[in-house]
Amino acid sequence: MADALAMNSDYKRSLLEGLDLFRGVDPGDVQELLQTCGRRDLCEGELLLSPGTKNEHVYLILSGSLDVHVGSLQAPTLVTLSVGSCVGEMSIIEDCDPSAFVIGAEETHLLVVHQRVLWAMVNASHAFAKNLLLVLSERVRSHNQVIANNYGELRRFERHATTDALTGLGNRRSMEQSFPREILRCEMNSQPIALIMVDVDNFKDFNDKFGHIAGDRALTAVARTLKIQFRPQDILVRFGGDEFAVLLPAVGIDQALSIADRVRQCVSGDTSNADDSLIQIPIRISMGIAALDGPGTLDALIREADAALYRAKRAGRDAVSI
Repeated sequence: MADALAMNSDYKRSLLEGLDLFRGVDPGDVQELLQTCGRRDLCEGELLLSPGTKNEHVYLILSGSLDVHVGSLQAPTLVTLSVGSCVGEMSIIEDCDPSAFVIGAEETHLLVVHQRVLWAMVNASHAFAKNLLLVLSERVRSHNQVIANNYGELRRFERHATTDALTGLGNRRSMEQSFPREILRCEMNSQPIALIMVDVDNFKDFNDKFGHIAGDRALTAVARTLKIQFRPQDILVRFGGDEFAVLLPAVGIDQALSIADRVRQCVSGDTSNADDSLIQIPIRISMGIAALDGPGTLDALIREADAALYRAKRAGRDAVSI
């Protein structure tokens, strides 16, 4: 690169004008500093920068192009940088390792500027300093745009991560997030709180006899009926398989028992569907109840409600137990 820059001033100016950091820079202001810069030839697929590896250089693309990957080399290409662009400046400015993987998208030739030379160029040329600020500003705007573009996708992912795909209810993960918060809130307000564990009776036999499609429709029907029967402030989730869990804030054990028995009767009456040949047989549920009237944990509440559910099953199913 030093040999190329030793050519006539018009060529040097034309060469520098094609590089983002040198646009509008008088070659005479940085001539001596450029002579200390090196050149690197990169093969297609060759790694240039990576997280965890210290970087002390800014690389300007003379020919070819570079691919940027975030997270891993197997991640989709975030952006492809072409002739004139630079990489490595953010890790130098922030004095940290690179935040992305940068590899040759094709055979690529780079001008290599050490960080000491970079700062010397900033002092030697106001135009160079301005260009560096513009590059940094554009990089920040690009990062913000990536965040904005991916925010919606992230929110969709978060919703799917806490929602049961079959029933549309919250799943076990959402329960682990929301139930402890509500238990703590009731404790702080000196209110009781009840948990009802719901299990579809003989669901394995139902599946074996009528098939998994009918089983899925039956679970969806149960979920729909349960959602209608409980209050908006109650938190209903699919605990797993054919089991549901409902947290009832400000409800004691006696009131929870009355609510559960009413809901059990509604499920038995509402979930059969004469228009759907797959669920013409009435569905029955068993329910186990536990409650807290003071300090307690979700794990303890689940254990007590599960034990109560087991007693309801032992009592002949289609029953409620505490």
